[in-house]
Amino acid sequence: MARNDRMSGNEAVAYAMKQINPDVMGAFPITPSTEIPQYFSTYVANGEVDTEFVAVESEHSAMSTCMAAQAAGGRAITATSSAGMALMWEMLYVTASARLPVTMALVNRALTGPININNDHSDSMGARDSGWIQLYAETNQEAYDNFVQAMPIGENKEVRLPVMVCQDGFITSHAVENIELLDDEIVKNFVGEYEPEHYLLKKENPLAVGPYDISNYYMEHKKQQAEAMKNAKPVILEVARRFAEISGRSYGFFEAFEMEDAEVALVLIGSSAGTAKETVKQLRKEGKKVGLVKIRVFRPFPMEELAETLNGVKAVAVMDKAESFSACGGPLFAEVRSALYDLENRPKTINYVYGLGGRDICVEDFAMIYDQLFEIGRTGDAGEVYRHIGQREQEV
Repeated sequence: MARNDRMSGNEAVAYAMKQINPDVMGAFPITPSTEIPQYFSTYVANGEVDTEFVAVESEHSAMSTCMAAQAAGGRAITATSSAGMALMWEMLYVTASARLPVTMALVNRALTGPININNDHSDSMGARDSGWIQLYAETNQEAYDNFVQAMPIGENKEVRLPVMVCQDGFITSHAVENIELLDDEIVKNFVGEYEPEHYLLKKENPLAVGPYDISNYYMEHKKQQAEAMKNAKPVILEVARRFAEISGRSYGFFEAFEMEDAEVALVLIGSSAGTAKETVKQLRKEGKKVGLVKIRVFRPFPMEELAETLNGVKAVAVMDKAESFSACGGPLFAEVRSALYDLENRPKTINYVYGLGGRDICVEDFAMIYDQLFEIGRTGDAGEVYRHIGQREQEV
């Protein structure tokens, strides 16, 4: 039986952790993810979980703890944000390359500098090529649901990759929303027990984890990682199908909102989709055929599926809540534009970098972007492709 409650996104993720009851949590506090280990440590202190909570001296140590626990045959979790994840950087790559399915709650926050504690996606986008599966949430409900689905995805024998469950700092992490929680036993049965094939403490088959990899073998192991990320795609959909059976909530690689007859569309990630959906509803009432695609799974990137959804659209604006400093667009833009390349009639595609360091975006901003897209569709001229929105103009 499910029950309704009011929770922040941080509390909802911590509650999912409690229901899963992992073996180890290694964590170090950093705004705005601090509440997750704080809530969870209360569950530990109250005896509501059997988890070994390891309060470490840094985020590098937090990921090292999780990696070691997972390598020893346990199930490990952590939570962090921004510069905290940046301090884990080396261990992100080591954990993924060692094929250890650690699950991390990442509460997205701008990376220093200048120092800023508000939301954008620069932390997770900076780690997009570290070998971690990345799931993103629009709402508190999705943050909870994604965390419940993360372990069955990462621990699948055809995958065995760590999973990053992302939500927007302060926007979902601290805001309180109505949320539907699954019964503890249902979550426990859905996630199941962790059953690694090989681990350090398996005396029947001793092995090393993360040894020096000489050039004769290194590339083969990287190819195996790449294949595992490909294998994750059908696993993600299968886990989502099973999750729909127990929850009634359906998930895929992305949500296509009013895309059936859309002439122009936005592609974006995270909580801003709520504002953009409101814009779509308003413009639809005016008879304008607008749509939206909200990316849920950024790694592995749903290239073919996204191209199929955007096929026939005249113009697309890709919204990046992170700057890649490539001088030609943000990280989501690069992926989406690449996905559209093989279409016979490619949509004209532009990029807007927005929301950096917590800068707001509103319905009027999205309406202006849709107006721009209609003009591009009419003239066939995209103009300047790489754009920013929401900042004060200044001389450089």
